[in-house]
Amino acid sequence: MKFEWKGVMPALTTKFTASDALDEGAFQKNVRAQLQAGVSGLILGGSLGEASTLTAGEKSRLTRLALDTAAGKVPVIMNIAEQSTQGAVEAAKQASKDGAHGLMLLPPMRYKATSHETVTFFKAVADATDLPIMIYNNPVDYGIEVTGDMFEDLLASCPNIQAVKESTRDVSNVTRLRSRFGDRLAILTGVDTLALESLLMGADGWVAGLVCAFPAETVAVYAMARAGELEQARKLYRWFMPLLELDISPQLVQNIKMAEVATGLGTENVRLPRLPLAGEERKRVQAVLDSALKVRPALPDYHKWL
Repeated sequence: MKFEWKGVMPALTTKFTASDALDEGAFQKNVRAQLQAGVSGLILGGSLGEASTLTAGEKSRLTRLALDTAAGKVPVIMNIAEQSTQGAVEAAKQASKDGAHGLMLLPPMRYKATSHETVTFFKAVADATDLPIMIYNNPVDYGIEVTGDMFEDLLASCPNIQAVKESTRDVSNVTRLRSRFGDRLAILTGVDTLALESLLMGADGWVAGLVCAFPAETVAVYAMARAGELEQARKLYRWFMPLLELDISPQLVQNIKMAEVATGLGTENVRLPRLPLAGEERKRVQAVLDSALKVRPALPDYHKWL
């Protein structure tokens, strides 16, 4: 499938049953809600998907489930987050065999690679697949920044590296990348709390987290921003912000799964070592959800702007 790196691409949570198996029904229900809202792609196996706890077989199963449910409407993208170059290459090849349309690629896990090592790692994976690739640039959480010079090297030698999930938390980096690379590099913001700001500065799309629980609101913000409906976009974004802040936390998976329960789009089941939120933190997150849902806004027909 030929596709563009743009629009809202949800980083989907992985749904589990109480007995720790994949909850295929809950997963498909959420995917259908994303499609109805108007997302542009589906991203599996990211940090929200609890990728480090998934087996290779489970990742393959999720890919096939997403493909079956999406039925060709949007691309399905698998995240690659591995400790070794060989493991990343094998994961990329398996994703291709499973039918994925693209990859989101992280630097080496655990080991803090140098710039040269990181570029060499990315090139090895890109050379092993024909699938289009989005580099995940998140130095805050993963300790490695992919700089402009590194992207210059990658774009010169790897035509299938086409996009970046921009999560440096420096919104001015959108301008730097756009000024340097123009349309050679698609930019998707990866920080929920900087989404509207990044879109207004020229980002092509949004790899979103709270979209798992609030798909329509997320796509509406994107659509309004792209259409220049800025007053409506700002108003909706201000309502959304306390919820979006649940994404910038070490417990983002638990936070977002609680939000999915609140909107009927998931369960709270997580995989060990994660545990559901408890105590005061659970009360705090529940209060955020309750407050937002009490004044959940009616949305305009935003699909006309997509």
